[in-house]
Amino acid sequence: MISSQNPMSYPQETISTNLDENETLLRQLFEHCFDIAFQRVVLSDKCGILMVYVDGMIDKNAFKSPLFQSWLLEKTHKDSETLDYPILKEHFAVVRPIRYESGLQEIVESVLQAYLVVFVDGEAEAMLLDMSGWEHRGVEEPASEMAIRGPRESFTETLIINTSLIRRRIQTPKLKLDSVVLGTFSKTKVVIAYMEGHARTDLVELVKQRISNIRIDLVLDSGYIEEFIEDKSFSPFPQIMNTERPDVVAANLMEGKVAIMTDGTPQALLVPMTFWTAFQAVEDYYERFLFATLIRWTRFILFSVSLYLPSLYVAITTFHPQLLPTNFLLSITSAREGVPFPGVIEALLMEFLFEGLREAGIRLPKAIGSAVSIVGALVIGEAAVTAGIVSAPMVIIVSLTGIASFAIPRYNMGIAFRMLRFPLLLISGALGLFGIAMGTLVLLVHMTKLESFGVPFLSPIAPFQPDKIKDVLIRAPWWKLASLKASVIGKHSRR
Repeated sequence: MISSQNPMSYPQETISTNLDENETLLRQLFEHCFDIAFQRVVLSDKCGILMVYVDGMIDKNAFKSPLFQSWLLEKTHKDSETLDYPILKEHFAVVRPIRYESGLQEIVESVLQAYLVVFVDGEAEAMLLDMSGWEHRGVEEPASEMAIRGPRESFTETLIINTSLIRRRIQTPKLKLDSVVLGTFSKTKVVIAYMEGHARTDLVELVKQRISNIRIDLVLDSGYIEEFIEDKSFSPFPQIMNTERPDVVAANLMEGKVAIMTDGTPQALLVPMTFWTAFQAVEDYYERFLFATLIRWTRFILFSVSLYLPSLYVAITTFHPQLLPTNFLLSITSAREGVPFPGVIEALLMEFLFEGLREAGIRLPKAIGSAVSIVGALVIGEAAVTAGIVSAPMVIIVSLTGIASFAIPRYNMGIAFRMLRFPLLLISGALGLFGIAMGTLVLLVHMTKLESFGVPFLSPIAPFQPDKIKDVLIRAPWWKLASLKASVIGKHSRR
């Protein structure tokens, strides 16, 4: 799919002054393309035009507007008036902003980008009017980042709507929106957004450099770009944050981060990303700081539960039963009586089953997806315990682990913990608590070495920056955060 070559060769570089030759040439290039419309209009005895556009991508309301039709259709009766090219320019300029092209490649690409291309007989250049307009999804409530308090707007698949949602929240010329085009065939428009004076210059240049180095045929989603520009592709931890909320993007831009918005996807990318960003929900900044801090610490605890609870259960029950109270140990031992598998195999089976049910619930239609996942978990869990295949404590452990993993606000970070749970289970089944300690040490070393666009992944905890932890382990009051927002991503730069 990756390509760096021109996908098409053109028979000539520029268009002709003859209207018939231009039409013949374009019909050959767009052969077997039923949606490409050709419309010829004779305006006077000495003036004819050819309009070329993609049917379905043109705003028909503007195309049939009185401004457009009042002078165009009234002149089809070939009166004695002679219209020259400068007068045509003035007429079309009233309808929409206009630009001029003579290169064949630029004209063909403009047709495919929802421009109305107008050829005038005897002229060696074409007029291009941006009359794009197609059916699109309106601004709706976020589907994956729900909040009880706060805005109910989310991005859509239309880039211009997404940029307008940002502009509405940050009304200053310091908000810069640089546009680039990616995809040899798709010609996908990508916008790099940043706040001048807030975002570091080297960070902005690094983002632009990595995006400009992308060579790919097709870009359908921001996930394509994410894999190209992240620092460590083989790390389980995401180094780029994604969001569908305009308010989240606006807040992060004010903090000095850079946003990457892709046409055709409702997800925006934000860089750099740190480990602690994954535990910050949008509602933290709309509720009072005491409640937000309590909820944030709840997420930290649940994160630890989702990552370590199955491993700790396997390690303690297999290698270190003396750490449990006697009554508790006897209860677990009696529940495990008759189970044919060791603890680590039992945990792996239940974790795999839980992941399967979760995936099935996501892929099924909404009307039955939740019902199948919940009923499936209850029925299969109860049947497995009754049949003596797994123990009841293991079902409880896996259920608590699954619930805890849902408390992580960022879905991509939750996936990382779900992946890491399995190697931790294996190493705890082989080495006990010592294995868990060694696995944790390896993870800490990896996260300490990891960077996101020059910013340490564990910043500002490692390296420790005491003046910038007001929005990490706690959510300080807004009057304390005011001096922090312009420098939360630190002064670190990798290149």
